[in-house]
Amino acid sequence: GGLRAARFPASAWPNTRALCATLRRMAIQFYENRLAVVKGDIVALKADAIVNAANPSLLGGGGVDGAIHRRGGPKILSECRHLRKTKYPDGLPVGEAVVTTAGQLPANYVIHTVGPVWQGGGSNEAELLTAAYSNSIQCAATLGLFHIAFPAISTGVFGYPPAQAAEVATLAICNALADTELPRKVTMVLFTEQDYDLFALCARKVLAEEQVK
Repeated sequence: GGLRAARFPASAWPNTRALCATLRRMAIQFYENRLAVVKGDIVALKADAIVNAANPSLLGGGGVDGAIHRRGGPKILSECRHLRKTKYPDGLPVGEAVVTTAGQLPANYVIHTVGPVWQGGGSNEAELLTAAYSNSIQCAATLGLFHIAFPAISTGVFGYPPAQAAEVATLAICNALADTELPRKVTMVLFTEQDYDLFALCARKVLAEEQVK
């Protein structure tokens, strides 16, 4: 089984300022409270692990990747360099995930994963994005972690349309959680109000669609 994609036009979503403002003031809980969607800064979150939307080089970059390296300090980069030398001389493949220390971050670990670059939707982008989420959750399960947090993988400079990424993320996370006891909680942390609104409303729609099947 597993959850299937619920296809719906963006125009069908609730789009009132009052609703969106209300949603942003709280952590919206889904999937038996195992999935939460919040607006915030992922590098400030205290969790067992936060997920880095990394570049294949594992050597830092812009967006969340750069913020994690800046806030976490040089120990993260040092472990990433070691991974490049020992396991990934050609870089971390898209969809895979690896773990390092979190350095000076409030989290205990950083799970680095590489999302796909958007190329129009016909280059297995959804499958690769699903793998990035599910393999990150598998890393957390292997470490016995209770709580991990994700950013919106691939929606920055990689160009993945946020509405489609939100759907893929919701399905990937819930399907992965269905197969494991740990982590018990996954938090999606969205930095902008627009991304928060998209992910919160999409998660509601996707999971509501599954409940009526």
